[in-house]
Amino acid sequence: MDSRAPADARIVDWLGTSQAAMESLLGRIVDIDSPSSHVAGINAVGDEIASFLAEHGIAVERAGNERSARLLKVSVNGNADAPPILLMGHMDTVFPLGTAPARPFEARGDRLHGPGVADMKSGLVMNAFVLAAFAQFGDGQPLDGLFTIDEEIASPVSRDFILDAARDAAFVLNAEPARKNGNVVIERKGGLFLRIEVSGKSAHAGVDFVSGVSAISELAHKIVALGALTDIPDEITVNVGLVSGGQSINTVAPRAGASVDIRYAREEQRASILEKVGGIVDAMDVPGTTARLEIIGEFLPMMPTADSLALLESYREASASLGLGVEGEATGGCSDAGLTASLGVPTLCGTGPVGGNAHTDDEYIERDSLVTRAQALALVILRHRSERRKTAVSDRN
Repeated sequence: MDSRAPADARIVDWLGTSQAAMESLLGRIVDIDSPSSHVAGINAVGDEIASFLAEHGIAVERAGNERSARLLKVSVNGNADAPPILLMGHMDTVFPLGTAPARPFEARGDRLHGPGVADMKSGLVMNAFVLAAFAQFGDGQPLDGLFTIDEEIASPVSRDFILDAARDAAFVLNAEPARKNGNVVIERKGGLFLRIEVSGKSAHAGVDFVSGVSAISELAHKIVALGALTDIPDEITVNVGLVSGGQSINTVAPRAGASVDIRYAREEQRASILEKVGGIVDAMDVPGTTARLEIIGEFLPMMPTADSLALLESYREASASLGLGVEGEATGGCSDAGLTASLGVPTLCGTGPVGGNAHTDDEYIERDSLVTRAQALALVILRHRSERRKTAVSDRN
């Protein structure tokens, strides 16, 4: 006999019957190219999600600016007497235009494949169905949903919306993919996306070589020095991921640039890293060159707290009731969860379906985890509602 309250059982059971519908919505949005720079594609993903939510009676607010795609903001069971739980996820991917038609959504046995299927379109579908379940069965727990547009480039537009949504939340559940082993994420590194631009002086490489000043040569010195900042034991990595420069093969390079990804484990490391990078940028190994540094994106670290560990325990217990063994772990990846955690709001990340090989041609999710992870999410929310009501009764007595 089911010991759950009728509303609880209806929510969990409805999600249990939703596999085919979840796969249908997932297939539609995976088959839309939505790199961070592609406004039309991200808006098309948003249209699919908004249409699904509207079918379940959920009003959708669109936000952004005149140059950006539109975020989706939704509220379910709004109640000023209780802070909402925030469900969060991003609609952009890392894959260039043309990837989805060339490598569309596909079911292969127990796994679903396609660009962005794990990171993180399956998480968007999961969140949308959980919101729909709570809207349909009127549980009363306030939920907010935020579907953002630019996490893969450090959320330059979405950042303020995320902070505003999280500030008054009871807690945040961010639907990045669960780890391959099924674990959720309780700790993430901070990240800096930097751009270094070097200027030199052009000259004909054969006729007037000595008059030239090579920006590429100077950048090469800086790249080597940047690489030396990597400190694996201290969990600091520096990756020069993109380089560019020069005018032609027979011209001393007048300009060169590099894009740099830096990851660090603890907030106190940030200032020291930037100071060292600044010293490398200011140093001049090739006389006559100049260089400048720009921070073009930033993720904040997500560190575990007593409250987030209590949230993890609630998620573990909810998952265990479904026969799932889930633990929390740290990862070197960054996410928007660092923003919400920076406010002191309890945050759990990696609550999406179980998947792997993100950002590659073999990205996948485990097919049955679409439903089970949605049910686990719902049970965490229901447990919070139950505890809130118990507290209210105790306070009255």
